[in-house]
Amino acid sequence: MDKIKFDFNNRTAVVTGGAQGFGLDIVKRFLNSGARVVIWDIDSKMIDKVTKELNNSNLTTSIVDISNYKEVENCANEIMKNSNIDILINNAGITGPTSTLWEYDIEMWKKVVDINLMGTFNCCRAIVPNMIKNNYGRIVNVASVAGKDGNANASAYSVGKAGAIGLTKSLGKELADKNIAVNAVTPAGAKTRILDQMTKEHVQRMLSKVPRGRFLEVEEFTSLVCWLSSEENTFSTAAVFDISGGRSTY
Repeated sequence: MDKIKFDFNNRTAVVTGGAQGFGLDIVKRFLNSGARVVIWDIDSKMIDKVTKELNNSNLTTSIVDISNYKEVENCANEIMKNSNIDILINNAGITGPTSTLWEYDIEMWKKVVDINLMGTFNCCRAIVPNMIKNNYGRIVNVASVAGKDGNANASAYSVGKAGAIGLTKSLGKELADKNIAVNAVTPAGAKTRILDQMTKEHVQRMLSKVPRGRFLEVEEFTSLVCWLSSEENTFSTAAVFDISGGRSTY
């Protein structure tokens, strides 16, 4: 099936966690649709690999720890010296270990929430003023069905993603009188490297909850993100778009 062509000409997009998985596929689709793309990722080896593979003059990269606000702010300011930031994809995240809440390592619990929730907050806080100034912006926060349902043995991840959903609804309402759309997407398990962080039992339990009986394909996810990031999305904001194969029905 041919991919729909989106028009991102003269748009600048920041994609966090853009060196692999969902983020990398979004980056590729944005570049093919005419956007200037900035990858923010903490994995320097993956950034080097992607930069060489894509070899695209419209792509720039920065090593950023999104849980560190000053790093985020500094990188955002560097971009805004020469360009507006029109699109923000808050994709970076980690699952953390599989463990019951009462046995969960406290520092790791904080780290998972810091990246999945505070990272999203940090990026929005640093970039939204530029979008307000230009009365244009599209923000997509990558959450998870875990943020809706709460996955057993994944309390930190579930809390972080639930928080990102709440942030999306609040920020979307705050910006509703402007041409800025803020939405979240809640995928079920997908064929990405994030599955490697989980036990086989946990992965199988996730799959058993999906009525379609398979994991999400990355390209399916990217298509939804692209529409939410485009000028075609003129009305939807503060919303949560499910892409879970029927697992979540609300």
